[in-house]
Amino acid sequence: MMRKSHHHHDSHNDEHVNQEKKVSELRAAIGPISGRSLQYCTDACLRRYLEARNWSVDKSKKMLEETLRWRAAYRPEEIRWHEIAGEGETGKVYKADFHDLEGRTVLVLKPGKQNTSSHDNQMRHLVYLIENAILNLPKGQEQMVWLIDFTGWSLTKAVSMKTTKETAHILQSHYPERLFSAYLYSPRGSSKPSGRFIYPKNEESMELMRRSFDAATLPAEFGGESTSQYDHEEFSRLMAKDDIRSTDFWGAADAEQEKHACNGYSSSEVAPEPAAAAGHGS
Repeated sequence: MMRKSHHHHDSHNDEHVNQEKKVSELRAAIGPISGRSLQYCTDACLRRYLEARNWSVDKSKKMLEETLRWRAAYRPEEIRWHEIAGEGETGKVYKADFHDLEGRTVLVLKPGKQNTSSHDNQMRHLVYLIENAILNLPKGQEQMVWLIDFTGWSLTKAVSMKTTKETAHILQSHYPERLFSAYLYSPRGSSKPSGRFIYPKNEESMELMRRSFDAATLPAEFGGESTSQYDHEEFSRLMAKDDIRSTDFWGAADAEQEKHACNGYSSSEVAPEPAAAAGHGS
């Protein structure tokens, strides 16, 4: 038994060493980077891209470089709440004031509260909140959870197929391994849940929620005990404070790049211009 346990321990160590080697290989493969690209590409970030591509350095490099180009053009870390606050007036998407039992940030999505029709603004709003969710992850936690409540949803309030497809593309391509799970809460039906589908009249569904969240902080509409409701004005105040934190976080990379430029030092960027980052990346 001791030998078996020792062998298992050695296998775990070997896997860890091999993964760290892959991280080093990927860092070497993407070449010299600076500024926000460098701040984004932490070891934890590189691990996520490797995990998403089954630890293939070549495939991970391609995926990461595509993200750096996307971030250089889209600049998600520069979106500010006041620019997209109108999208959030009904509380159709917001960062919850509670975490799951593992400390993951929770985004609440309520498609039935759709209030706009602009594809571009809807995407900027969602990307902003994904970035904010990552900004608010506790140390050591890298993933978020989505709670999707279909109460009040109808075809007349459905987002366009274009928006749906782009949401999936951005999440999979540029935020790999960030979404731990999505709980889809349906107010209708009491059939046996499939996967993470949650039905209020199904005990198995409710047990899943109790294992994942603290009932005291989970809103009543998701089977919890909390009566808290989305308050747009209060949420806007919180986002304004987080915008300052985000500016400070990314400002450090800008200052470092400016210092190098003043010293006559320049390192090439993978992206056509200084690329940005998804949250802390750790």
